[in-house]
Amino acid sequence: MNIQIFGKKKCFDTKKAERYFKERRIKVQNIDLIRYGISKGEFAGVKRAVGLEALIDQDAPDVEMLTYLAYEADKEEKLLEEPGLLKTPIVRNGKQATVGYCPDVWAGWES
Repeated sequence: MNIQIFGKKKCFDTKKAERYFKERRIKVQNIDLIRYGISKGEFAGVKRAVGLEALIDQDAPDVEMLTYLAYEADKEEKLLEEPGLLKTPIVRNGKQATVGYCPDVWAGWES
């Protein structure tokens, strides 16, 4: 398994996801989403796995501006520019991905 966790330092669910994999002695790569962002390729892979709407953090302060963007490409561009609008944690395992705390899905990855 090649697990990547894209998260925010102050996100409780990100910390829970990191703890989940640490308790199972599964090596992960932690990426600070606010500091480093997410590449276009990684974003596209996660979007294919979960859909665009699942990636949007509805509790983010500036999320309303995304509703005014008519095209999906514009929304994607805005999310790449401002990774704080992404819901976390984003957990990738190759072509599989989840958004949020999803231990039931991750347990299936272990087999």
